[in-house]
Amino acid sequence: MKNILVTGSSGQLGHELQGLSYTHAYKGYKFFHTGRKTLNIANLDQVKHFFAENRIDCIINCAAYTNVDKAEDEEAIATHINSYAVEGLVREAGNHNTRIIHVGTDYVFDGTKHTPYREDDPVNPVSAYGRSKLQGEKAVLEYKYGTVVRTSWLYSSRGNNFFNTILSLGEERSELKVVYDQVGTPTYARDMARVLLTLAIRAMEDNTSYTGGLFHYSNEGVCSWYDFALAIVRLAGLDCRVIPIESSEYPTAARRPHYSVLNKAKIKSELTLLIPHWRDSLQNCIDQLD
Repeated sequence: MKNILVTGSSGQLGHELQGLSYTHAYKGYKFFHTGRKTLNIANLDQVKHFFAENRIDCIINCAAYTNVDKAEDEEAIATHINSYAVEGLVREAGNHNTRIIHVGTDYVFDGTKHTPYREDDPVNPVSAYGRSKLQGEKAVLEYKYGTVVRTSWLYSSRGNNFFNTILSLGEERSELKVVYDQVGTPTYARDMARVLLTLAIRAMEDNTSYTGGLFHYSNEGVCSWYDFALAIVRLAGLDCRVIPIESSEYPTAARRPHYSVLNKAKIKSELTLLIPHWRDSLQNCIDQLD
């Protein structure tokens, strides 16, 4: 039986991976779902001890510092978790020939392009969070058994994310102001989790041709944060008006890319994927609400 370590299991993506791991499709694999309390990837001694105690065939690393605005004041902390801790995880994986699948972000781009970003497009993060994540993905990609999957606008019914913020505020307020000049693609965490598991299984089972690499994944389609918020409010049946505003009217500590749509041709070809449209996945997420 192959063993899969999932870090960051208390987060939205880790939670979805945990739910999927209990389904019949993955009954042939043993999962170790860990959070910061059970395995702090920033503590190298803990990581070494965990690998000494458990044989791990593949890591799916969902652990990360994700507070984009707070990272502007805590760049050292963000870098420690998103870069140095990842480097340590990669070194330990190398000691055991363990595959690693790492979650990246669209925030490694500056948003000045006007066509979907490909994996080989130049990176130029404009925030501390983006810089810290870029350093981490470089460490993974230097490893022969390393894979990075960049994604965008990740959300689920669990945790602190845009989807849950809009649901909460939409119930409390009669109107919401949301920026319309930042464009990308929402990604349902459950869809992303399925892709990560597909890649993990491929990495473990295909010992001859697997080479890892860099992929982009999000749901299909394109929208602004305003479009996304409007869809959430309408599909959830909330009586709340959504008003489009410019980014300059809603200043934040960190800069965001104004355009961060990801080109997914590579991963669709490699995995023969049919990717759901973001509106369909949003409906699926809302259907899961109690």
